[in-house]
Amino acid sequence: MTTAPTAKRRTDPERAQNRRNQVLEAAAVCFARSGFHGASMSEISKQAGMSAGHIYNYFDSKDAIILAFVDREAEYVSGLLRDLATREDPLEAILEDAAIHIDESLDPQPWTVPLEMFAEASRNPVIAAKLRENEEVSRAQLRALVKSGRESRQLPVDDVLLDGRLDTMISYFQGLSIRALYRPNMNRASLVDAFRVAMRALLMT
Repeated sequence: MTTAPTAKRRTDPERAQNRRNQVLEAAAVCFARSGFHGASMSEISKQAGMSAGHIYNYFDSKDAIILAFVDREAEYVSGLLRDLATREDPLEAILEDAAIHIDESLDPQPWTVPLEMFAEASRNPVIAAKLRENEEVSRAQLRALVKSGRESRQLPVDDVLLDGRLDTMISYFQGLSIRALYRPNMNRASLVDAFRVAMRALLMT
């Protein structure tokens, strides 16, 4: 008599997470098509294949949806940084993975949502605060990697220097999607070469 309820409790959170992901995937399509403010909850619900009332079981507003995207992006970046930390030489690994990260930054489907996040953060203090909170975590991870890699090369690691290098690196990645709006046909091989030149100078000199 007790087995069925126990199994149900185990599967319900997984089902709920799958439903949340279903809503987020639909919202990403709608935000790319109509923008954050242009996309209605009814449009998102139609794209997700569920009723608008059902969506409110998982997200109580569009702000909650975009906050979920902020957290998802932070988890993705932290995962990349954790992977780098396992590599023999994380600084060289950043250069080796340049093509992968540039392709991801220039892929239109993923970067439309970050652009919406940044735009909304410029006028919504709650979303801005969440972006900053998450960035502090990922920035600390990156800082630890860069500091350790530079120390192993007996390079300076003072706070002012590291801050400048980190902010420049992060600006490069965040700015790629903006460049893609102006120049959608940029030569990616050339970008990879330039990235490696710039990042080697930032990381290893």
